[in-house]
Amino acid sequence: MKLLKKLLITSTILGVCSTASLADVTISKGVKSIDMELNGDKFTIMRNQTVGNTITPLYETTHRGSPQAMILAEGLETLGELEFIEYMKKAQTDETIAIIDTRTPSWYEKLRIPGALNVPYTNFSGEISAIETMEFEFNVKTKEDGTLDFSNAKTIVAYCNGNWCGQTPAMVKGLKYSLLNMGYPASKIKYYRGGMQSWTSLGFTVVGNEANK
Repeated sequence: MKLLKKLLITSTILGVCSTASLADVTISKGVKSIDMELNGDKFTIMRNQTVGNTITPLYETTHRGSPQAMILAEGLETLGELEFIEYMKKAQTDETIAIIDTRTPSWYEKLRIPGALNVPYTNFSGEISAIETMEFEFNVKTKEDGTLDFSNAKTIVAYCNGNWCGQTPAMVKGLKYSLLNMGYPASKIKYYRGGMQSWTSLGFTVVGNEANK
């Protein structure tokens, strides 16, 4: 009788596990997908529902980069996936929020988060290109005396390849003419540290030349 009970319990547990494995993969409780329109692109954010789906080969190796700090600077917020998606949702109707992919164009073309604009970190290698980028992309103004006016600067929500990637940190503070070094307010910079590594590991929607591989 005891053996029969054990078998029944084991069978029940396996059944629950099997059912769970076939359940919808959600973004958050009760949310399976989110329709968006951002920067001229219409798309649906969701997690891959294919059982057995694996991470893209672009992000399956570990021999790369160095772990980046969780907090890049005092007053600068670090985001997880849910917070990043919330900023994406807000950016649809709020032009003061910019969702930015800081990687070089070749990375951006391969695979990216839909709706993100490409502003390569290399734009901040020189003073002139840094100022022009901030003026054109982030609504920074240059005053008559040559100083920069950040009063109406956009909130930048930036990501790169992952928590081992130094491209966003370089753009934010590492380069001589980085955002912070040029005076950009830390409170207007949001850092999605997980980047493409975390995004793809969770099976979130991506676009680019490698999206269907």
